[in-house]
Amino acid sequence: MPVFEYAPAPESRAVVDIAPSYGLFIDGEFAEAADDKVFKTVSPATEESLSEVAHAGAEDVDRAVRAARKAFGTWSALPGPERAKYLFRIARIIQDRSRELAVLESLDNGKPIRESRDTDLPLVAAHFFYYAGWADKLAHAGYGPDPRPLGVAGQVIPWNFPLLMLAWKIAPALATGNTVVLKPAETTPLSALFFADICRQAGLPRGVVNIVTGDGSTGAELVAHPGVDKVAFTGSTEVGKAIARTVAGTRKKLTLELGGKAANIVFDDAPIDQAVEGIIGGIFFNQGHVCCAGSRLLVQESVQDELLDALKRRMRTLRVGDPLDKNTDIGAINSAEQLARIRTLADAGEAEGAERWAPECELPSTGYWFAPTLFTGVTQAHRIAREEIFGPVLSVLTFRTPDEAVAKANNTPYGLSAGIWTEKGSRILAMADKLRAGVVWSNTFNKFDPASPFGGYKESGYGREGGRHGLEAYLDV
Repeated sequence: MPVFEYAPAPESRAVVDIAPSYGLFIDGEFAEAADDKVFKTVSPATEESLSEVAHAGAEDVDRAVRAARKAFGTWSALPGPERAKYLFRIARIIQDRSRELAVLESLDNGKPIRESRDTDLPLVAAHFFYYAGWADKLAHAGYGPDPRPLGVAGQVIPWNFPLLMLAWKIAPALATGNTVVLKPAETTPLSALFFADICRQAGLPRGVVNIVTGDGSTGAELVAHPGVDKVAFTGSTEVGKAIARTVAGTRKKLTLELGGKAANIVFDDAPIDQAVEGIIGGIFFNQGHVCCAGSRLLVQESVQDELLDALKRRMRTLRVGDPLDKNTDIGAINSAEQLARIRTLADAGEAEGAERWAPECELPSTGYWFAPTLFTGVTQAHRIAREEIFGPVLSVLTFRTPDEAVAKANNTPYGLSAGIWTEKGSRILAMADKLRAGVVWSNTFNKFDPASPFGGYKESGYGREGGRHGLEAYLDV
């Protein structure tokens, strides 16, 4: 096969204007933290400081919750069609500013521009459009003839899909008549702060959306605040358990979307080339920073060699580098802390006897980078088969029968997603019925739609986001 050379195709940074500093967004205005505490947000690809951001403390969180509470009476009293107008307006502004927001997301997060441009931003707008359509139809959602909003929603989102997770949280909350205090991740606060500007541009009433930036202590203050009626969290299982303990015994409603260790199951009758593309997208999309990533490949023994040969050939074509280059397949790891965790678990895989392989890959000299990596000879006892790596690392296990595949796939404390590759529809349905995973993809992976619910079992959390089911978490039913 000929080797193609790609000329650099960078997206322009000039389309986004990042201010030197940002305050907290409370009651429709940007304001400094009460104690003037700040932190820097850094580009993971270059380690350059992008901006200085206010760090919210207890007093700031209290101000934000009070602003949301004050706005709740008026916002919840608006007729559904009026709330829908604001959501539609936000969706259209997001579309208008999608190029700017995509570049911002790639700068602050490290993900390739073609992912933020072609996946994240279209889905962000789609979620606001979708839930705008529900705002005047809540009586027909299946939760009673007159479902009522809960009040103030405290929402804490992760760094892997900053703007998309914001949309998953804010869109259904506003559609159902709730007001919001959102805490974005410490390493990726900028797109949420740009969204605050979009709220003002859309004319959203003051206090309906409030954004408080900071680290885990800020999120803990928000979760524990007595004025919060609903807590929504996406992030690690460890933090999710801590939040559940905080909320236990209170009247607060809680949804958790946590970690995963998904099995991508390939049978001997699967279309190999199609399966390879699904495996690549399942684990290397967004540098593996995906809670539902297909990080465990279960392949039927009879096609193991054929599949691995094809998979390695495909991995050799992956391009690692500048997130703003449109040719880039794998961008930067989000932070030095996350890179250290990935390295630790990969080293553990080698130390425990698994065989490590990665294509020849020249990594940039600055920033946080990890080459796409494959482990074979993995058993269910290996740490890399049990623990969530949250990076571009794939563990390969084998199976002989469908029952063995199910047993190995379910042998995990998680239960967020799974994939099945086979030409037999009956096998897909039989396997899907036995897999303890909230989402099961057939002959594809990592496909999302705002009309489809998403969530997990076991230590992957509880509750659903997206679809009609996503309304329930924000209604008094």
